[in-house]
Amino acid sequence: MSRKIERLINLTIALLATKRYLTKNQIFASVEGYEGSAEAKERMFERDKDDLRNLGVAIELGSFDPLFEDEAGYRIAPEGYALDLGAITGTEIALLSLAAEAWKGAALDQSAQSALTKLRSMGVDSDLDALPALAPRLMATHAGFQVITTAISKRERISFSYLSESLKSELRTIEPYAIATKASHWYVAGRDISKSAMRTFRLDRIDSEVTTSKNGSGYEIPPDFDLLASLALEQSAHIARVDIRKGKAHLMRNASLSIEDKGEWDQITINYLDSRSLIDLLLWHGDDVLLIAPESLRMELIDRVQEIIDLHV
Repeated sequence: MSRKIERLINLTIALLATKRYLTKNQIFASVEGYEGSAEAKERMFERDKDDLRNLGVAIELGSFDPLFEDEAGYRIAPEGYALDLGAITGTEIALLSLAAEAWKGAALDQSAQSALTKLRSMGVDSDLDALPALAPRLMATHAGFQVITTAISKRERISFSYLSESLKSELRTIEPYAIATKASHWYVAGRDISKSAMRTFRLDRIDSEVTTSKNGSGYEIPPDFDLLASLALEQSAHIARVDIRKGKAHLMRNASLSIEDKGEWDQITINYLDSRSLIDLLLWHGDDVLLIAPESLRMELIDRVQEIIDLHV
């Protein structure tokens, strides 16, 4: 996230949450990003107002007491911030909700809330409940989600322990480019420092705290970076084809990459981290599933079944 975008977000939060009009001096003192001379701050503020208006955000101009010539102030009325989306599909609503959840996690961090804290210190009441569009929260499955997204916006390197294909923990340091979800898993993609190459990492395979480092910060994301291509490469490494009885094995269905109707059965493709975990899942579902490919995994499954038989004879 650029400094200008961060400043616009913080300005919007301050003007939405305030219970009265804010003067320019109060805005400059509370919203991070307004720097330089008085003239420079004035120019930045005028440009920011124009940018918000172009985005459809209406800024009200008023005073504390219309009976007296008080200094003019600014605010954003919550009802004027509502967005008319018209007719949209359920899928579009889900995507917008996910975006709003992720945006709140980034917008209402310590840096953004500092504007409201500074306003309160100046005696200006603010109310987070006045931010109707920021109500959702993202329930990320990995504790490092927020650290990673913040590092991407600040262009900072991150380090973590990562489980390799052999389930060996390895320390990795990357310059993160993007974070995304696909097929029920979250991924972060970026340049692996030690390998000097693009790599994609699944968040559920990170088995340590994610830490940031300013060493090497300020990197640029290549203009030809393709997140979808990175995810496709990651998910093509280990893919199995499994037949599932209709109405059964919902856990595997939810994690599937594709589902094909085959009458009484459905055939899914599923990405897996290691063969043992997938075989355990297949054995759990018993005769409701049938492993079709790859052949090497079929042979490993047969060996596991034979081991179980030998233990019970």
